[in-house]
Amino acid sequence: MSQYSGAQDDTFDLVVVGLGYVGLPLAQEACRSGLHVAGLDLDRSVVAALNAGTSHVDDLTDADIAAMGEAGFSAHTDTSVVARARTVVICVPTPLAEDGGPDLRMVLAATASVAAHVQPDTLVVLESTTYPGTTDELLRPMLEEGGLKVGRDLFLAFSPERIDPGNERWHFRNTPKVIGGLTPACTERAAAFYRKIVDEVVTARGTREAEMSKLLENTYRHVNIALVNEMARFCHELGIDLWDVIRCASTKPFGFQAFYPGPGVGGHCIPIDPNYLSYRVRAALGYPFRFVELAQEINNAMPSYVVQRVQDRLNDVAKPLRGSRVLLLGVTYKADISDQRESPAVPIALRLQAAGAEVVHHDPFVTDWALGGHPDSELGHDFAPDGEAGDRPTSGGTLKCVPDLAQALAGADIAVLLQRHSSYDLDEIARLAPLVLDTRGAITDSATVERL
Repeated sequence: MSQYSGAQDDTFDLVVVGLGYVGLPLAQEACRSGLHVAGLDLDRSVVAALNAGTSHVDDLTDADIAAMGEAGFSAHTDTSVVARARTVVICVPTPLAEDGGPDLRMVLAATASVAAHVQPDTLVVLESTTYPGTTDELLRPMLEEGGLKVGRDLFLAFSPERIDPGNERWHFRNTPKVIGGLTPACTERAAAFYRKIVDEVVTARGTREAEMSKLLENTYRHVNIALVNEMARFCHELGIDLWDVIRCASTKPFGFQAFYPGPGVGGHCIPIDPNYLSYRVRAALGYPFRFVELAQEINNAMPSYVVQRVQDRLNDVAKPLRGSRVLLLGVTYKADISDQRESPAVPIALRLQAAGAEVVHHDPFVTDWALGGHPDSELGHDFAPDGEAGDRPTSGGTLKCVPDLAQALAGADIAVLLQRHSSYDLDEIARLAPLVLDTRGAITDSATVERL
């Protein structure tokens, strides 16, 4: 139960900049903890929807947004709301630029808005993933331009976001929060704030260590996923069931953690974050981070490999890929959510189309699937200058979800399970589809099913 009484207080305990899949759960937990919270996003439709009690992210329902409103939450497009904040947390996207390097335009634009209105004794925290040194080298000078000194007049810290969309066990409050300030006073101030809304705070030595910790977490996953993806390819050639290998290895009670192959990697973290670290190493030290670059090469090749396996499976029954109907099952980057960011389903579909296949899709979370781009669910994108981040290509067309899954399975030449949504009846898929390529190792052995 929120402790906020709705008193006429012009000051906000927290202003969250960027009301997407990271910023909104933070605002929700702060409201639950009794803080007076405001949100800032330049997307007017998002702000209007939130103020009307409507959610736009998977993990929060309309009822959750309504409860936030009852606790005093309000969303704004006017950046001057920052002047009324005791704490400001920046949660805007950090995508890759066209050259594969980091694109920090949204972070810098958001920081400029904060710097224009920030008041003395305010804590500013960056949660957007970035390369080590960003908080100190880029944010600090911008915040100090007005004469305020970080560590004396202002407090600046970095705290990596650890939001896992769709995870019902680990959420904002019970996930340990890493904090790193530019000075000991900054760390202390940031830790004191987050202790109000999370169960455990972990303090890093500084902002660089906190920034690096996020990149280590995701690089660890990136490299290990690449390992099993490469093993999937040669195990198939050697006639070895890698899924059974992983099952057996997982019985070791120490020294092993299971990772699984798949059609590629998606979401904001794994396809993006390790490149920030690779960029920083090359730019600062002049040599490559070879593990990351090799992992990226392997994981990026998986969509093409999936298409090759589809073609091989059709060849087994004397059918060409050209002209065949390929049903893609599950096009989001993760099971049981609607988020499509960086989903490998898109390059798979585009490659299949280029090869002459008729591509159809089914996903209980995606009615209209735009192959030309990935709708960005983190809506801080409007902090980008000139609206450039909103530009999305339109090639590839838009596919509508097939209305009758059973009929689509029976009518396809091959079905490809790309995402294992819990609503899928795996036995039905194996029974109705003439051929199945299972990229998730989810379906038990069947004459018609081949696993990646």
